[in-house]
Amino acid sequence: MSLDVTRAQPHPHEARRRLEHARTSRLAQLRALDATERSPDDDLLSAQKAAMERVLEEIEEAFTRVDDGTYGLCVGCAKPVPAERLEILPYTRHCVACQARTA
Repeated sequence: MSLDVTRAQPHPHEARRRLEHARTSRLAQLRALDATERSPDDDLLSAQKAAMERVLEEIEEAFTRVDDGTYGLCVGCAKPVPAERLEILPYTRHCVACQARTA
């Protein structure tokens, strides 16, 4: 018996719902960062803003994958990304093994 059991990939409607939630949350965080007073040399806030913008780009790319039918497939190995991982990071492009190789 295999212990490597994952649930089925999310339905496109469910994937879109999760991505919408992730996008809304990140946009709120970005607005909060923009509203924070900072000095011109505040590197931490600039880094946080840049990271949030990168995540928003990844979310938009995930919407494209939903549309073209490749959502939930690892771009590294083409195997299904475990549903549990997609629940946590709905915009992820990689399975855990391929993510570790790209880091």
